[in-house]
Amino acid sequence: MKGLILAGEPMGLLIAQSEGALGDVSGYDLAVAGAEFNVAVGVARLGHRVTYMTKLGRDPFGERIVRVLGANDIGTEFVAWSADRRTGFMLKGRVHEGDPPIFYFRAGSAASTLAPEDVEAIDFSAYSHIHLTGILPALTNETRAAVNLMFERARAAGLTISFDPNLRPQLWPDERTMRETINALAARADIVLPGTAEGKILMGSDDPAAISTFYQEQGAQIVITKCGSAGAYVADGAERYHVPGFRVRKVVDTVGAGDGFAAGVITGLMEDLPLRDAVRRAAAIGAIQVMSRGDNEGLPTRAALETFMKEADSAHE
Repeated sequence: MKGLILAGEPMGLLIAQSEGALGDVSGYDLAVAGAEFNVAVGVARLGHRVTYMTKLGRDPFGERIVRVLGANDIGTEFVAWSADRRTGFMLKGRVHEGDPPIFYFRAGSAASTLAPEDVEAIDFSAYSHIHLTGILPALTNETRAAVNLMFERARAAGLTISFDPNLRPQLWPDERTMRETINALAARADIVLPGTAEGKILMGSDDPAAISTFYQEQGAQIVITKCGSAGAYVADGAERYHVPGFRVRKVVDTVGAGDGFAAGVITGLMEDLPLRDAVRRAAAIGAIQVMSRGDNEGLPTRAALETFMKEADSAHE
């Protein structure tokens, strides 16, 4: 089993213990954040081989991230250490509904120094899949060049490439650069995973069918548009269909749901499931994640996922 390789910026995460403005909160819980990190955890918990590429500072956040990667059986052979840069971290608020406020401390981080020479060390033939997002190329010109090289090497080695735009406008110099760079990367992927709100920013429409047409015309083979609680719209070649979402008892924290969705799609394809079944798995993991506080704590094991999906099926019988 060759497995999945990812690259990104994991960060220390301080989660507010109470609601309120971030500057007024008196206590925080420590965890680990990062979109690609969340996907790695989700894929590893379902029993697949995962390797994570990043660069960390030799500081408490960096040390914790490596420990958490190891605890989740995620390979760290391509984790590099910076002698003079720190690991980024972020604050996340607590809310009873909607998206929580966040604040980054990541400018000039160790991960922002990832460069093409770091990619040279990877033997892409050792993997079957690669997952990338629009976050790493937003950090610096060096990270953008590294991501472009990863696309090039992964394509040459025959890997399946999945790409999630994961827009972070505050990291880009301007919206035009963000839009052009993200769309150019998406055009080089096999599978693109936009959300409807991202489609509105990136190509001018939040209509899943229009989003699908846009990215397929650019070169993507499969476009899976995330539609929140409504599920997902799938365009696979000429075939198009909707996969419904799962009922959620209570939304606790929306962060990480899209990353869980990506983990579901990737693992389903790694297991040769029909695409429709892989997307249904993805929708289930997204639903499970929003019922848990934290960015990745709710991502399920295989047993927990199967139980959730069986209970959902039983409720509809």
